[in-house]
Amino acid sequence: MSKLQDKVAIITGGASGIGAATAKLFVENGAKVVIVDLNEEKGKAFEQELLGKGAEALFIKANITNEEEVQNIFSTTVEKYGRVDVLFNNAGIGRVTPTEELSYSEWRNTVNVDLDGVFLVAQAGIKEMLKTGGGSIINTASMYGWVGSPGSAAYNASKGGVINLTRSLGLEYATRGIRVNALCPGFIDTPIIPEESKEALRQITPMQRLGQAEEMAKAVLFMASDDSSFMTGNTLTVDGGYTAQ
Repeated sequence: MSKLQDKVAIITGGASGIGAATAKLFVENGAKVVIVDLNEEKGKAFEQELLGKGAEALFIKANITNEEEVQNIFSTTVEKYGRVDVLFNNAGIGRVTPTEELSYSEWRNTVNVDLDGVFLVAQAGIKEMLKTGGGSIINTASMYGWVGSPGSAAYNASKGGVINLTRSLGLEYATRGIRVNALCPGFIDTPIIPEESKEALRQITPMQRLGQAEEMAKAVLFMASDDSSFMTGNTLTVDGGYTAQ
């Protein structure tokens, strides 16, 4: 039985990587998906790919740090599909810079996308879900929200913030039909990781391999569906054992 039959799901950062893998798995499980991304070329091509397979899909170009564009994501989705049942709040950026060389504008940009943007999208999603009796929100944090990493101060701080934001929202809406959880991926084999870095990352992962975007998508599907109906304010760390060390 399809786990998300006739559910309407918004996926930010949905044109590639974990977002795209999740969109594919969601439509396989009966969902109508709204793909949100800044990359219009990739987004439109992915929309056409899904439509060509008989899925119900819509691409919306948006910057998650812009309040008006975030509002447009939800108003456009509701206009087309009538509601929002699932939100995979996945868009984000990474930065590795020694802290003494990190400019304040670079710090602000990372925090703005990786924490402020997650808040703006979650807030808009909550407002829509309250109108229809609830839903499920999954925020993408990171294993680096749990542990430190040299040269990633802004990213680590942002992802730690996402984890605690998730806890707070999970508690706040626990009796109002909205479940809020977070995915904490480890090193995932997506284009964001340079080829020259992959072998070193494999070596420091206990399972001696990188994770696959499809593996993350399965974790997101679990949190989006009723399989996780008693789970909120929590995190699912899928990192090949990295944070167990």
